[in-house]
Amino acid sequence: MNIKSQKDFFSGLVYVVVGGAFAIGATNYNVGTGARMGPGYFPLLLGILLAIIGAFVMFKSLTVETQDGDKIGSWAWKPLFYIIAGNLLFGILLGGLPSIGLPAMGLIAAIFGTTLVVSKAGDTFNLKEVLILSAILSMGSYAAFVLLLKLQFPVWPTFITG
Repeated sequence: MNIKSQKDFFSGLVYVVVGGAFAIGATNYNVGTGARMGPGYFPLLLGILLAIIGAFVMFKSLTVETQDGDKIGSWAWKPLFYIIAGNLLFGILLGGLPSIGLPAMGLIAAIFGTTLVVSKAGDTFNLKEVLILSAILSMGSYAAFVLLLKLQFPVWPTFITG
């Protein structure tokens, strides 16, 4: 068997592994039936669908010829670092770190901080564009999660709101 596209093969493999893991993990919950879905129904179907898509991509990588074999390049360490750091920062800013005495900074500060850090992952950085994007994301998130969905979590820093 000859792999004709390394990128497609390994991305399909990741889909199959992650989808299979979700499907297997979902069997620990009550799946139920189509008419009476249990908590494991959606993750099971999503895992199976993901694994099927991955299998299709892997099959395609073995049958469709690509130029130069579509080789996998080196790891992109800078984007990987900034994306992971941004996600960690979001959690820390949203909920705080009580173990070291850092209070919750709220949704707005978490979105601004995360957007600033994650935007450093790209090739270019324009502070004005990042701040505008942060403001739009903050307003949209506030409208969606706090106003429409009525979720209860800190919006502003605790030292401001009390």
